[in-house]
Amino acid sequence: MKVNAQSVNFVADRKLMDFIQNRMDKLDLFYDKVISADVYLKVENTSEKENKIVEIKVHVPKDSFIVKKQCKSFEEAVDSACNSLERKLVKRKQKQRAYV
Repeated sequence: MKVNAQSVNFVADRKLMDFIQNRMDKLDLFYDKVISADVYLKVENTSEKENKIVEIKVHVPKDSFIVKKQCKSFEEAVDSACNSLERKLVKRKQKQRAYV
């Protein structure tokens, strides 16, 4: 799957980008028709600990899913967002089976 990752107002290191790519590749296990994904990494300027925001937009044929998570670290936020996307993709796959 083609993953386009963008970090806003900071430079993401290679380790984080590799983690995002590996985690997003696992989505293919749940729904094999995923075209591409856009990942946006943002740091919010607040005094709170949970200031890392990850927004993932997954493109599938005729639709797209958007998930936004805010956590203490980018890894935790990506993992949480991917878990939500897995549930959405499984639900989409089951809906398609109902029509076939």
